[in-house]
Amino acid sequence: MKSPVALLSNPSERTTPGALKWLERSKIMAIGWTAMRVWLGVMWIQAGVAKLWGAENSAFLHNNGAGVAGFAAHGAPAYSWWGTFLHGFVVPNSGWIGILVAVAEFGIGIALVLGLFTRIAALGSLALLFTYVMSGTASVCAFYALFAIVILATWRTSSWIGVDAMVAGFRQRRNNPPITADGATGTAVLARAA
Repeated sequence: MKSPVALLSNPSERTTPGALKWLERSKIMAIGWTAMRVWLGVMWIQAGVAKLWGAENSAFLHNNGAGVAGFAAHGAPAYSWWGTFLHGFVVPNSGWIGILVAVAEFGIGIALVLGLFTRIAALGSLALLFTYVMSGTASVCAFYALFAIVILATWRTSSWIGVDAMVAGFRQRRNNPPITADGATGTAVLARAA
């Protein structure tokens, strides 16, 4: 085994620990990552449904986005430049931003539950959480962000059970047709039969 100094001096010789490889690629852990993905999706669906059809509907889809404007105007932004952005851009445009937030939360939730565009949905989740934290709301954002980061880190296995996996399987079968006993591909056999 090499000394830590020798190993750190040449990054190309470093390897990923076996436990991390197993966590990332294990079919057993895929069930756990999928459960995390689906749970986070359900949480986003609940938030989106409340804004689209539930109790928060009037604050987001009606009254020119009064909920968004009130939150942006009276929140406690993390930085002064973010406060300037909230007061200068979000408050005057709160009507369409409220609709965007409601639809984005619902869409991200649906995508995560279905395992459709998993990486994009997880990144969208992190983007929304970033804006909420920067605007002064902590609540469950850190917990949701942790789940979204795990989903991004394990995207190969967290989307094995979902639409992304079905599309990947279809593309793989289409690009690599099975080889028959005589060495011809399935497409060559079909061409000869016609």
